[in-house]
Amino acid sequence: MTMTRANDDVVALARQLLACPSVTPATGAVFAALEDMLVPLGFTVDRFVVGEAPDGPVENLLAWRTTGAGPHFAFAGHLDVVPPGPGWTSDPFAPEIRGDLLYGRGAVDMKGSIAAFVAALGTLSDDLPGTISLIITGDEEGPAVYGTLALMERMAARELRPDLCVVGEPTSSTRLGDVVKIGRRGSVNMWISVAGTQGHVAYPHLADNPVPRLVRILAAIDALVLDEGTDWFQPSNIEITDMEVGNPTTNVIPGAANARISIRFNDQHSGASLVERISAIAAVEGGTVMAKISGEPFLTAPGTLSNLVSGAIRQVTGLEAELSTTGGTSDARFLSRLCPVVEFGLNNATMHKLDEAVAVQDLRDLVEIYRLIVERALGQPVGA
Repeated sequence: MTMTRANDDVVALARQLLACPSVTPATGAVFAALEDMLVPLGFTVDRFVVGEAPDGPVENLLAWRTTGAGPHFAFAGHLDVVPPGPGWTSDPFAPEIRGDLLYGRGAVDMKGSIAAFVAALGTLSDDLPGTISLIITGDEEGPAVYGTLALMERMAARELRPDLCVVGEPTSSTRLGDVVKIGRRGSVNMWISVAGTQGHVAYPHLADNPVPRLVRILAAIDALVLDEGTDWFQPSNIEITDMEVGNPTTNVIPGAANARISIRFNDQHSGASLVERISAIAAVEGGTVMAKISGEPFLTAPGTLSNLVSGAIRQVTGLEAELSTTGGTSDARFLSRLCPVVEFGLNNATMHKLDEAVAVQDLRDLVEIYRLIVERALGQPVGA
């Protein structure tokens, strides 16, 4: 039986979510709105808050519906958004349709995709066998410490483990369906510190200037070629993102010098191996390194899941999707520990920008693509 409820209209669903201010970390109203959409569709909804300052508390939502024995398909995403900033043509949290576009913060990143998935759920047969779950965090745009990782712990406690997962990030570049992400590079930031001895510039033999040593460290790091890339990944790259001495005086040799680097790396490396390598370079000049590994690289090799997603895109749009690993990190880096995962969603041209907007027709087409993906993932013949 196909469900026909008033809230199956994807535009109406998207507007409900967009109307809830949810700058990261999102809490409250936007999760209540999503819960109200899912409960009538037969989902059990578990909303919970976890974590403490400075990275928490964070609200998350786990929802699932099981109809007999069968595979488990998961959809993952986030309800938090980046701050809208000044200069919008209209209120970023008062969704507005102008022409063919729906405007609002989160329209493409990624409340629109969540609305499309919920709308797709409303078109599925009630007896489609298997489990469908939604893994929705309020902290993807923030530190992501108490978001998807906490959801994964919650799933483990409930013995919920998906067989396949699609993350609804806005992967499309020019047209809906032109890009599917099958992997992402890892990310690590490092803070390099070099201690010296403060002194008068006229008496350098009584001081120890740390700046030349820091410069030599950074030169050695900048000269590194980590790799030449792989069949699926672009080369890893190191960027120097900050240097700081903080010396307001012209006649004083500073007592310390600091720098920060960021590395985006492919699956030829791990975060730990890169920290070890940079630490060794710094140690030659007496420097120390502190690091934060934001995520490891992952790759879902082309196969069942990417074929399933590409096939649904092809049927709805006529496009042959490019399989890509470019771009920044996403919560797929965590979910890849559970099962094969790919990312697919709306056009990303306006994400994080003023007047973020989604094409209304793209929303409607995405509903159909997601419907086909779920039906095929759970083994239901299309049109049955």
